[in-house]
Amino acid sequence: MPVFSLVVLVTGALQAAVRPADEREQKLIAVLKSDAPLKDKADACRVLSLVGTKDSVAPLAALLGDEKLSHLARYGLEPIPDPAVDEALRSALGTLKGRPLIGVIGSLGVRRDAKAIESLAGLLKDADPEVAQAAARSLGRIGGAAAAQALEGALDGASAANRLALAEGLFRCADKLVAGGKNAEALAICDKLNRPDSPEQVRESAARKARFLREEAGPTL
Repeated sequence: MPVFSLVVLVTGALQAAVRPADEREQKLIAVLKSDAPLKDKADACRVLSLVGTKDSVAPLAALLGDEKLSHLARYGLEPIPDPAVDEALRSALGTLKGRPLIGVIGSLGVRRDAKAIESLAGLLKDADPEVAQAAARSLGRIGGAAAAQALEGALDGASAANRLALAEGLFRCADKLVAGGKNAEALAICDKLNRPDSPEQVRESAARKARFLREEAGPTL
């Protein structure tokens, strides 16, 4: 077969393979925008988690405030490898309350969106303790020096329940620092958590982790 004919044949086959997926996504998006039953929209969110692209972001994000579909909208959004997802989730932080807001906070942690650190830090002292605790855990999942600094800054004056969540976030940050070879920074976090006003289990965990880090590094730390 001539090379030109082979190229045409292969190109046509690829287009045929791509087109159905694109058409399927558009049909699912149409379901989200319609007055279809709740189950149909829920099923569409689930499938879009597998085939969704940037085109699906806005239709899914429009459901983030829906009490019945918010969690499924996030389920559809989280796997989409496009920065538009992070932008939509960050934008939703300023418009949602209650369970939908807590869910979006969690999704930002799942996606490890470093651009959300400042906004999440502002929620660490939210009047709703569940919001504050979700923000602490998500900051821990994102990790990094900025996240750790925000978590440490919220420790003073935090309630016992919030302090546990802040500690969980900081331990996650410490683990990420250790994985990146930054043991000294991780040790500083552990020493910060091993303080008299920390819950007993936090002090014990921090002391144990600090002891391990010092034994691993020896006099070089």
